[in-house]
Amino acid sequence: MRLRDLGLTIGTLPTGPRNAITDVAGVRVGHTTLVDGEGPLHRGHGPVRTGVTVVVPHDGNVWTEPVFAGFHRLNGNGEMTGLHWVEEAGLLLSPIGLTNTHSVGVVHEALVALEVEELPEGTEAWALPVVAETWDGVLNDIDGFHVRAEHARSAYLSATGGPVAEGNVGGGTGMICHQFKGGIGTSSRVAPERSGGFTVGVLVQANHGRRERFSVDGVPVGREITGDVVPVPDTPVPPGTGSIIVLVATNAPLLPVQLRRLAQRASFGVARTGGMGGNSSGDLFLAFSTGNRGLPADHHLDTPPLTAQVRTLSNSYIDDLFEAVIEASEEAIVNAVVAAETMTGANGVVAHGLDGAMLTDVMGRYRPATRR
Repeated sequence: MRLRDLGLTIGTLPTGPRNAITDVAGVRVGHTTLVDGEGPLHRGHGPVRTGVTVVVPHDGNVWTEPVFAGFHRLNGNGEMTGLHWVEEAGLLLSPIGLTNTHSVGVVHEALVALEVEELPEGTEAWALPVVAETWDGVLNDIDGFHVRAEHARSAYLSATGGPVAEGNVGGGTGMICHQFKGGIGTSSRVAPERSGGFTVGVLVQANHGRRERFSVDGVPVGREITGDVVPVPDTPVPPGTGSIIVLVATNAPLLPVQLRRLAQRASFGVARTGGMGGNSSGDLFLAFSTGNRGLPADHHLDTPPLTAQVRTLSNSYIDDLFEAVIEASEEAIVNAVVAAETMTGANGVVAHGLDGAMLTDVMGRYRPATRR
């Protein structure tokens, strides 16, 4: 189930054909989902509610063909590896892995091994892969280190450019959003022809927010569907503790500084759904562009070219892309919640899914025209 399956929409811009980050040609997404065991937490044995998601930025050799990228930090209580080089050179030279907080290392190591394996014979590896996390320790035995290298490898090798599974999948398996079940969500927008008709796609790993702050297209859903109506997870973790990772892809020919500005605008999508970038939150956003494919990976070339020719969208037309990323980020977060199903995790803690009929009823009371 997705938001639009309920007859509900966000914003005014059209979506791409899949309403997903994979609407940006060449972008691929793969998941490995790990669910095992039930009952009391027994460290190292489960219950297991976790996984890995890998986003591949284009359909070429991602290790030897970089793309421009930019990063924004709303609040920094989180981890995303490889950012120093992204900020220094404006280049993304790897797939992007998403997992739980304590599995960043093993996913990072797996991506390094994949680069060594997939580089042309005789080419020396130089790997600074991007891996990001959110904490799934409410539902998952996070200290049990259940994510292994083969899980990251499987997510990478299974990545496709088709529809993207959402909710309780991959890195989002054990995540909680606005005290509903959360996880992976995605959406896309197509900018008007006046600004090039470019596509902007967003994928989130949503694990943040308090129930009373949750909003959908301006409707205070969380104040209507309170914990008395749909219980919140019974956990000692303070309400609202958590993080969100937002990945933004576009085929618009943007330079790194423009992509940093695009990543910044994802903050508004988080805010529109009720996120606030709290002190304990890791809100980390990465944007990349396939619009200048063919950039040389200088460190893999014996004789790098003296110059590289690139294109850039005039800043006079970038506002439509800002609007696109705001709308797509908001809808991706809502899709993560709508797609997620109720999950019982460690120690019997339950994270309830958001019932679609309940959401449409609330939306209809505030927006009668949306009532079906």
